[in-house]
Amino acid sequence: MIKKILVSQPKPSSDKSPYYDIEKDLGVKMVFRPFFKVEGLSAKEFRQQKINLLDYTAVVFTSRHAVDNYFNLAKEMRITIPEDMKYFCVIETIALYIQKYVQYRKRKVFFGTTGKIDSLIPTMLKHKGEKFLVPQSSVHTDAVSSLLDANKLKHTECVMYRTVSNDLTEEEVKEFDYDMLVFFSPTGVKALKENIPDFTQGDVKIAAFGPATAKEVEAQGLKLDLQAPSKEYPSMTGALRAYLEK
Repeated sequence: MIKKILVSQPKPSSDKSPYYDIEKDLGVKMVFRPFFKVEGLSAKEFRQQKINLLDYTAVVFTSRHAVDNYFNLAKEMRITIPEDMKYFCVIETIALYIQKYVQYRKRKVFFGTTGKIDSLIPTMLKHKGEKFLVPQSSVHTDAVSSLLDANKLKHTECVMYRTVSNDLTEEEVKEFDYDMLVFFSPTGVKALKENIPDFTQGDVKIAAFGPATAKEVEAQGLKLDLQAPSKEYPSMTGALRAYLEK
């Protein structure tokens, strides 16, 4: 019987989160506890890459972390981002998130439909003349760079933030009594083993979001019980609800 679930993400900022609906409807307890946190580079660290934000006419955002750190660095370096800067986001939720920093209606904001860079390429090709800046994490693949190269788009990648461990306290380790663990990145799965080296799965169910996370669960010698997204359930909350109802 699944009663207590660890979701390795920050606590939702809204009371209307589907996680809370699952709690209420199915009588389970959700505990939100990320195993890692994102830390922005300082202006001094960023300058070592010898990149000037104003040399670019467009920015490609693949995550909210990229949005936060782009605008935070601009502020720290006292750079005013031009009114006509264009923003290309892999999905609409990131495009809407930009409103936290700029007036959405005054800007040129474009977004893809799938959350992957591929769906953004046709739009970017309509703006071939732009010089694209791609803020990334210190841990990234060359997938974005290769795709932009293949489409002959002028671009530069830069590191703006990094992932650091958010270790469990001794007390948290001692009281680690969850019936199910939900992971959203390979880093989170690795962090579990780093924090609790002698962790044995037993009857604990494990859910993973994304193929890379699922692969890491198995690479760590753990059994995967639930994977999202799927055709039927594009979100983890949808997949989780269906799994618990079964």
